Amino acid sequence: MSGEGQAASGLRVADFDFDLPPELIAQEPPAQRGLSRMLVLDHQTGALRDSTFAELPALLNPGDLLVLNDSRVIPARLYARRTLLRDHEKPTGRIEVMLTEPAADNEWRALVRPGRKVAIGERLVFPSPTGSIELEAEVLERGQYGERLLRFEPVDDFFAVLDRIGHMPLPPYIRRDDAAADRERYQTVYSAERGSVAAPTAGLHFTPQIFDALAARGVEIARVTLHVGLGTFAPLRVDRLSDVRLHRERYTLPAQTAEAINAAARSARRIVAAGTTTVRTLESAALRAAGSPLEPHSGATEIFISPGFKFQLVNAMLTNFHLPQSSLLMLVSAFAGRERVLAAYAHTVQQRYRFFSYGDCMFIA
Repeated sequence: MSGEGQAASGLRVADFDFDLPPELIAQEPPAQRGLSRMLVLDHQTGALRDSTFAELPALLNPGDLLVLNDSRVIPARLYARRTLLRDHEKPTGRIEVMLTEPAADNEWRALVRPGRKVAIGERLVFPSPTGSIELEAEVLERGQYGERLLRFEPVDDFFAVLDRIGHMPLPPYIRRDDAAADRERYQTVYSAERGSVAAPTAGLHFTPQIFDALAARGVEIARVTLHVGLGTFAPLRVDRLSDVRLHRERYTLPAQTAEAINAAARSARRIVAAGTTTVRTLESAALRAAGSPLEPHSGATEIFISPGFKFQLVNAMLTNFHLPQSSLLMLVSAFAGRERVLAAYAHTVQQRYRFFSYGDCMFIA
């Protein structure tokens, strides 16, 4: 199930480009959750069929194991003002700070913009809308492309402060500020473990009614957690797939889920991944197990799945439509074949599907 089976070393990032009219990039979620269109792709034959997400339960078999990523998005976009650490001068200039990953106690990796203005040793202060200072952080390290390591002054409840002053980290292709509705719509209905800076977007389509239909169908549900991090925002800056290196993302495979996956594998039941983040979690866990039954664990993964990858667990997947030349498009191409996936994308453009985070979806089996 490795798609075309062509080694990544022979492919270029440009081989995963496609033409996308800007008006097809969804700027708002659907009027109601769960009303998205869905393209059904047979990864063996390339056959396509237009459908809707409401049909998903009928496409799954009794006994299928559907695995979800229950990570919860944090309001990770903050606005700060600079003040030099050495003399505590009056703060000037607004800096956008996107938290991407916790690094240690009170320390976070972040993207800052404009990055050239934020030096090591500077102190950033984060005011509330009323002007009171809610957070303070010192810049400890400076990386490429606006990356910084920040150490925050301890507060009683850091995430409660984020809830008060933070903004939902909508992707840059959504050309608007976050709205109050995004606090709910940019989360899955089953989100639980906070830590992502982008939503696992295939999960945005699910509703309680869909879960009721899945239960009636006899589909088993399990959960993993992968906290979506910097890699979601970082473009691939190399030409060849063999040179791609992804940022690390933290994940957890709970004991109950490991047992469910092992049981499904033993009985040759399908394992269906809801989203590329779930695929990355499952296949990372399979590589770690090296052919043995999965064991519950927490860890981090930098796995890059591209054509030639040998899938060990995932038999079918639900996924949104991804950016041109992105690692997620390469993952989907590894599963279904680059030419078939690009043909499917051409079909969705012709049929005016909605793209990216708030867009439509595709079921590949």
